[in-house]
Amino acid sequence: MRSEPTAALSHRTVEAPAGRLHLVEQGTGPLVLLVHGFPESWYSWRRQLPVLAAAGYRAVAIDVRGYGRSSKPAATDAYRMLDLVEDNVAVVRALGEDSAVVVGHDWGSNIAAASALLHPGVFPAVGLLSVPYAPPGGPRPTDIFGRIGGPEQEFYVSYFQEPGRAEAEIEPDVRGWLAGFYAALSADTMPAEGEPDPHFVAHGGQLRDRFPAGPLPAWLSEEDLDVYAGEFERTGLTGALNRYRNMDRDWEDLAPHRGSPIKQPALFVGGALDASTTWMADAIDAYPTTLPALSASHLLGGCGHWVQQERPDEVNSLLIDWLATIQG
Repeated sequence: MRSEPTAALSHRTVEAPAGRLHLVEQGTGPLVLLVHGFPESWYSWRRQLPVLAAAGYRAVAIDVRGYGRSSKPAATDAYRMLDLVEDNVAVVRALGEDSAVVVGHDWGSNIAAASALLHPGVFPAVGLLSVPYAPPGGPRPTDIFGRIGGPEQEFYVSYFQEPGRAEAEIEPDVRGWLAGFYAALSADTMPAEGEPDPHFVAHGGQLRDRFPAGPLPAWLSEEDLDVYAGEFERTGLTGALNRYRNMDRDWEDLAPHRGSPIKQPALFVGGALDASTTWMADAIDAYPTTLPALSASHLLGGCGHWVQQERPDEVNSLLIDWLATIQG
């Protein structure tokens, strides 16, 4: 679905528990809050904002705390899920609204799900892109990730969890690292089956050792890459990586909600070639229990991790159709 832009994008900052949150909005109507993942920014929603606005919605994409022009608290534990949820609530209130449909991608999907779980009155519907909903609970996350790697390699989450380690790899060449990371998880540039998996780090190596060395993915122009690289060159990566360093805290914080379903209307859209959907296939299978009001679940064939950027027209159509059903 393509649409002529309605009103220009508007940048502003609002007060929030993080200190300051930067957001970009377009259009008027019911509020749709868009929450990005790692390593991105509000810019990952550039193809959705004008289409949602043209369809009669007030589309708002935020820079999550630690990213872009939003505040970057120094404390590692300032990036726990409970704080990110309260940032979302603060944005809704700062915009003069009582509620918003919340839609998230990657880590933003987890943040959107937690927002809907903890504040169902503020977030009466939730859209999840790439990362399926799995209720809080289970074993301690860090223990799980430690077992995934095995003796020869380390899972990327464990690698990211050690303060300063990933920063030392990324920050000397932010643009090159981002290009490789985006390519590694994109359908048209990801490593072929049988090649080393870029979700793992060989002991003594770096994550980028397994990134593809070729052209940018079709969805990512040199100008797009400049935008992302410029933000992270200015801010550094610690705020973004601190999300991974709070997973055990989240597990403890959300213990009272173990096994809890999200009862609001929900939408899931993932890429069929994305490890997030293949590794978490059981979570998708459990949706009749965990997302009992799920409107639809879509796996886009031939699509990787960056769904709303790889396949904007399809994602836009699915979002607009879904929003029409829940707003009606």
